[in-house]
Amino acid sequence: MATYQSAFNALGLKDWCAGDGGGNAPMSMAQLLAKNSGDKVADTSLWDLPFPSLDALHKACPAWPQSRELTKGLEHAFLNVKDSLSLVLDPITQPLSWCLDGALYVMQNTPWWIVIPVLMAVVFLVTKSWKLVGLVAASILLLAFIDYYTYAMQTLAIIFVCAFLCVLLGVPIGIAMARSDLLQRLLIPVLDMLQTLPPFVYLIPLIFLFSVTESKLYGIAIILYAIVPVVRLTNLGIRLVDKEVIEAADAFGMTERQKLYKVQIPLALPNIMAGVNQTIMMSLAMVVIASLVSAPGLGVLVLKGIRNLELGVGLVSGLGIVILAVILDRVTKASLARINAAQKA
Repeated sequence: MATYQSAFNALGLKDWCAGDGGGNAPMSMAQLLAKNSGDKVADTSLWDLPFPSLDALHKACPAWPQSRELTKGLEHAFLNVKDSLSLVLDPITQPLSWCLDGALYVMQNTPWWIVIPVLMAVVFLVTKSWKLVGLVAASILLLAFIDYYTYAMQTLAIIFVCAFLCVLLGVPIGIAMARSDLLQRLLIPVLDMLQTLPPFVYLIPLIFLFSVTESKLYGIAIILYAIVPVVRLTNLGIRLVDKEVIEAADAFGMTERQKLYKVQIPLALPNIMAGVNQTIMMSLAMVVIASLVSAPGLGVLVLKGIRNLELGVGLVSGLGIVILAVILDRVTKASLARINAAQKA
């Protein structure tokens, strides 16, 4: 690192570098061998010159901070505000735990001969398709036949609660973004960050904030991960409503609320439903990852198969997740097709 040492010396920082523990800094292996042999460490050639990163500059000047000091600083800053954040977020997020625990209790303790017909009735109401009803019934009966019924119902319960909350929160946010260009400019970077963060990263700060035994830990992670599509597509759908239609609504003397509920939302409904479909799919994907932090369901079996190298358990539970994904995707797309057909009629 003689090149960077020369740079520090040229800037007049030699005393600063040597004064902060420079003499006590651990020597590299090359320096140690050179000292024992009595030779001087050779200067680094231009070809082998490393990028002037924090660690590279630290080797040349021990007073220069290392990269691990940056990560430690972030960790200490988070830990310093952890108690205050928990004090504020605990009462706000506690209803999420109640909803998740209640949905899990209902799905697990209601007899199968009630749950399956209710699910079939819901599917028929939203799709009006007996083929999909048969597909849903056959899929759930298959999972029950291989003793995966309880795990499948746990996964569905979590998805129902989290997807519902995503729609409940995401649609108003999307509408607000469509009405305000400033709000859209502020929220787009946030949505981009939420959409590009790896799913595991969502779990890191939440583990520090909440207990692993609390349902809201994985519930918040699922909502943050899955809410982005419904927000984006609601905003897009409202903005794509023809200006001529809005002008006609203004000509009829409609208020802003009437235009929203009677014109904009009905015309934007296909886009909103497409966002709901993507939100449900992303919720299902995150439920599997959330099994790392005590989320029940089929993800637990996937994790068990990985940990214990049980190939059969991992493959069959993965197949169960695929079956649920197909069911949810077909049902939401069928309901979207019904909406599109109703608008064209």
